[in-house]
Amino acid sequence: MKVEQIYTGCLAQGAYYIESNGEAAIIDPLREVEPYIKLAKERNAKIKYVFETHFHADFVSGHIDLAKKTGADIVYGPTSMKTTYNIIVGKDGEEFKLGNSKIRLIHTPGHTMESSCYLLIDENGKETSLFTGDTLFIGDVGRPDLAQKVIAELTQEKLAGHLYNSLRTKIMPLPDDIIVYPGHGAGSACGKMMSNETTDTLGHQKKTNYALREDMSKEDFIDAILTGLTPPPGYFPQNVMLNIQGYESIDEVVKKGTKPLKVDEFESLLKEESAIVIDTREAQVFAKEYIPDSYNIGIDGSFANWVGTTIVDVKKPILIVAEKGREEEVVTRLARIGFDNTLGYLKGGINAWKKADKKIETIPTIEVKALAHKMIDADLNILDVRRASEYNSEHIEGAINAPLDYLNDSMTKINKNKTYYVHCRSGYRSMVFVSILKSLGYTNLIDVKGGLKAIKELGKFKLSDYHEPTTML
Repeated sequence: MKVEQIYTGCLAQGAYYIESNGEAAIIDPLREVEPYIKLAKERNAKIKYVFETHFHADFVSGHIDLAKKTGADIVYGPTSMKTTYNIIVGKDGEEFKLGNSKIRLIHTPGHTMESSCYLLIDENGKETSLFTGDTLFIGDVGRPDLAQKVIAELTQEKLAGHLYNSLRTKIMPLPDDIIVYPGHGAGSACGKMMSNETTDTLGHQKKTNYALREDMSKEDFIDAILTGLTPPPGYFPQNVMLNIQGYESIDEVVKKGTKPLKVDEFESLLKEESAIVIDTREAQVFAKEYIPDSYNIGIDGSFANWVGTTIVDVKKPILIVAEKGREEEVVTRLARIGFDNTLGYLKGGINAWKKADKKIETIPTIEVKALAHKMIDADLNILDVRRASEYNSEHIEGAINAPLDYLNDSMTKINKNKTYYVHCRSGYRSMVFVSILKSLGYTNLIDVKGGLKAIKELGKFKLSDYHEPTTML
């Protein structure tokens, strides 16, 4: 019997390959399914099942394409959601034979009503591994407010109550030596305080996970998991519906999205389709020259997360500017979160645009040493676009917190007639922030190179912890 975690850092997501005696199962696959098919082929195994822990919100699953290409059955837990494709609606406690092993479905409503975990039982009848999806993370549990976006009568309090019951009656009674394999790790918006670890024993989680404390009442549990819960990214409900209703094959999406476009074709589509240009180059490279109104969301970062957070509408037409050879990667990572309307990429990149004598824009930037010198003689406006939790932990004294996560709210803190120096932790998010706002007419934003990391290394800025945030300037 083999268990392999296939972890994708961009989404902080774990998919799983399980194999026993020539039969394989995939749990929560990403949308590009060829790696799973290749893995099974290399091991002379047939993919028999695709197990889904729930209808995902943060990414589009590969369950439909994988089933079509392999003949595998798609299994969900008990659910009232009607899909447009064939599924097995499993029962609580139902077991599925996989080679010499078995996989038992454990219905664990709470994150969503259909949420289920899968317990792997080896050929000797020993319960070895628990695939928990978004029910139980390492150090945390799944947020209970997503399903209410799809089912109006649900409340986050009701879902949190269901989750409390599921954890205590279905999960905590299991043996301590079971290995927990969660659906996500730190960086996912599906929880609020997940560990960087991506596996653990259930026994250790019972000791260390705040949500599994034996002395915790249901009321205390509900209060604990709802306190500090921030609104989810706006694209989440759209992904849920894609996972329920189906979607275009990723093969077709990638084929369409990787169409090379000459400058005149690119420019025409930009105007005719009201497309957004996403430039995926490194932040400081982008700053030196870019197509007007482009969004800089670098491919070497949490690309999918920030596309979904800032653009929100998965149907929005998108044009790509990317480093040569990375176009397919960009389109694939967009498709993972349901952004299927990529129209193509600029052939020849920014150099082709310049050769055609088209307009180029730049983003003003400043080194932290120069910023420190300016602050000696002037009271500057500093914008910190990190998450509120990061800002509360440590920030430049007097800086305004304007999180990229909530761009529309953060814009209200900015006076277009004033100059602001914008930073994040390392320079990735600040360039996303500045590029998007410049496309909206905010022309007095200056990016701070290297972000707080460089600021701390210089050692010439006064840092402080939490103070009541300023709401208007």
